[in-house]
Amino acid sequence: MKKLVFLFVAVLSMATVFAQTKAPLEFKETKHSFGKIVQNVPATYIFTFKNTANTPVVIESATAECGCTTPEYPKGAISKGGSEKIKVTYNAAAIGSFTKRVTVRVAKVADPIVLTIEGEVVDPKTATKAKTGK
Repeated sequence: MKKLVFLFVAVLSMATVFAQTKAPLEFKETKHSFGKIVQNVPATYIFTFKNTANTPVVIESATAECGCTTPEYPKGAISKGGSEKIKVTYNAAAIGSFTKRVTVRVAKVADPIVLTIEGEVVDPKTATKAKTGK
């Protein structure tokens, strides 16, 4: 039994050593505010980042917290020192304020990176009146 416990602890320790806790991607920013956007006119923002690791890095996934937000991310390896982008589009279907998050998971890294977009979707009629003053 002692050997089994020792083996389990050893394997767990090795897994911790090989997994980084901090992502080796340096984002210019992780939060973007669109301000006011018109209903049913999708809004897109591109988050740019750089691989700060000494080796290539792979993004395993970039998932939005709801179907109203769509992330697009590079599927292949990002070379050492390479720059890339993650494109996030919000569909702007519902009127009102919004805050949406995209969780980015990097291979062999324990902690995800969270990108956030926010803004307020306004009625097209209200937006037109504000522009024309009528």
